[in-house]
Amino acid sequence: MILTDVLGCDVLDNDGVRLGEVSDFRFALDSAPTQLLSHARLVGIVVSPRTASSFLGYERQELTQPWPVAQLLRWRHRGSFLVLWEDIAVMGPRAVTVRAGFTPYAPGLAR
Repeated sequence: MILTDVLGCDVLDNDGVRLGEVSDFRFALDSAPTQLLSHARLVGIVVSPRTASSFLGYERQELTQPWPVAQLLRWRHRGSFLVLWEDIAVMGPRAVTVRAGFTPYAPGLAR
């Protein structure tokens, strides 16, 4: 499965209740860069209850300029959360299901 195919898919809880849409992915670089790139690991998906559009980096708290754009994107993505990879039960072509008892994290989580 290609990750971009998952963007915009519904995210459901264990009971089938819609939590939102996949709007972004979070990766971690676990090692120093090799000759070309670092090895990236998928940490989780960002779920937005209102839109599948991107945060454009404004989920990071220190990004505040230009002010109108930052405020609009934060308002549009209010209530968004990060679901860690280990909390995803099923990732299918039409929906992502999270396991029971998952913990929602802030979307800008640095791990």
